[in-house]
Amino acid sequence: MFYYLSKVFWFFGQPINLAILLLLAGLSAALFRRRRLAATGSVVGIAILVLSAWTSVGAMMLNPLEERFPKPPLPEKVDGIVVLGGGFEGAINLARGGYELNSGGDRMVETAILARRFPQAKIVVSGGNGSLFLDGEGDADTAPRLLGALGVSADRLILEDKSRNTYENAVFSRKLVEPKPGETWLLVTSAFHMPRAKALFDKAGFATIPWPVDYRTSGKEGVGFYRDNPMDSIQATTIAVREWIGLFAYRLSGRIDQLFPGPGG
Repeated sequence: MFYYLSKVFWFFGQPINLAILLLLAGLSAALFRRRRLAATGSVVGIAILVLSAWTSVGAMMLNPLEERFPKPPLPEKVDGIVVLGGGFEGAINLARGGYELNSGGDRMVETAILARRFPQAKIVVSGGNGSLFLDGEGDADTAPRLLGALGVSADRLILEDKSRNTYENAVFSRKLVEPKPGETWLLVTSAFHMPRAKALFDKAGFATIPWPVDYRTSGKEGVGFYRDNPMDSIQATTIAVREWIGLFAYRLSGRIDQLFPGPGG
């Protein structure tokens, strides 16, 4: 139920959809001569679009998430690497059978690099099809094609293809791997996603070293107008809103122990 509620809520809550719905509500109100309601809906909708597309508000919301877990020195020995899904174009790969990467593709590229650096490490790819509305191939189904092409042998891969969200990534990976005391596992995911992911893996009893990748901010954006192209700014705002809402929802549901998890626990 949590999964379905979160997907429906996010459909209405993401900035671009919310702005469109508010503008449509304003137009509908204008047709019924509800001038105050029409003005309110239109102004708020336009404000969301302007802030998302033309300002640095998205980057400023993303940056604290990305800075929360600095990348640590690599350990001398790594027993395994867990990479979370979200790096492939699932619908395209399902149709074409390739391994097209999206803006989160750094997760898979970094995993291939780590796999070459630690040739004895097992590689867990965690990610099924997490979309409620779109049909696509899960990352755990696509990853063997890409990683194999990059020289990672199939016998090193452990594929977790049932998870639909980060909570299930952690729980299903823990059950599949059954990590032993003293083992060293790296957790690879986008830097903005690491606070939520690390907290969920800790809660599931899967001890990992966070290895953040796929940074979206330089940390030097500051308050500004038109600091990036509008499409990237909207994407940054959307990602930031989703992560902060996700942290709040997971804390409220008891799935994580802190609102803003950090290295201290």
